[in-house]
Amino acid sequence: MKKWLLSILIVLILQSCSDTNKIKNVTPAFYYWKTSDWRLDDNLMNILKNTQVKKVYAKFFEVSHDELMGNIPISKNSIRFNNLNVEFIPTVFINNDVFLKSSEKELDVLADNMNFLITKMLSNDYSEDDYFNAKSCKEFQIDCDWTLKSRNNYFYFLKKIKEISKKEISCTLRLYPYKYPEKMGIPPVDKVTLMCYNLLNPLSSPKQNSILDVKELSSYLKGTKQYPLHLDIALPIYSWMQLYQNNQFQKVIYQNHELIMKNLKKNDNLWYEVINDFTASETYFRIGDKIKFEEIDQKLVHQTIDLLKRNVEFDDETTISLFHLDNSQLKKYTDEEISSFYSAFN
Repeated sequence: MKKWLLSILIVLILQSCSDTNKIKNVTPAFYYWKTSDWRLDDNLMNILKNTQVKKVYAKFFEVSHDELMGNIPISKNSIRFNNLNVEFIPTVFINNDVFLKSSEKELDVLADNMNFLITKMLSNDYSEDDYFNAKSCKEFQIDCDWTLKSRNNYFYFLKKIKEISKKEISCTLRLYPYKYPEKMGIPPVDKVTLMCYNLLNPLSSPKQNSILDVKELSSYLKGTKQYPLHLDIALPIYSWMQLYQNNQFQKVIYQNHELIMKNLKKNDNLWYEVINDFTASETYFRIGDKIKFEEIDQKLVHQTIDLLKRNVEFDDETTISLFHLDNSQLKKYTDEEISSFYSAFN
């Protein structure tokens, strides 16, 4: 009887272990997504050093489609980094309209122009040190919310940018194409980064955290097959406020949350009401305005990591990225807590 019970216990333990997919070598990374002329200040530099971050996916610019001018770069950033032993990966967000409204010939031009602009921004004319330049850059990442209608053009462009740049090409992957690769196709890239946030439409999910809802995430992860490309992971560590005036959405607010909270009263889960007229973040708040405050905390991140480890098959070496590198968002985390988001995977 005792031997039988022992055998059952061993089987249960083995099953439990097999349900958790650990990563042997985690590469800690951050996204840096500001839209301005920017430089890593001392605090952000210290965070990167103390958490042993090895990669930074830095947004260089965005691409939008204009009916008169065609595909144009917008929100370009001037690159200013002090010497730091971190791999910086140029990342470009491309609006889905670009692929819905462009011919293959126009996408050829876009790929050529993008490669030229990235290379120029990587040159020493834009950078303060020799480490951050075109020769040391090995990878470009493309970020796009592509759809079934834009898929063919998007995949064509990915092939073209790899051909022209001679770089390793990665792209972001949303949860829907991750769950349904047979329907959405597999991007022709070297690897993908699964974006485990922005799961819901903020304006149509009043009772859920649209940044990260574990139940919603679970519905995309459970029962999926191993993705046919190398899969990296991106997790959110940011919070935001949605402002509603006269029940109409006005804007998203990323900063000064502590100041704003002093002028609010809680009405319901996630929802608050303004109790004083005041100004913050270049916004005038009026008594009676409604605010939905969606937060990401350490507990929620670790719940997400546990869910990923139970449902995703990782390669031995995997990059884990946090979104994003910003003083106002990171001040609620200690360096130890940030490091725990990486170490929890292995």
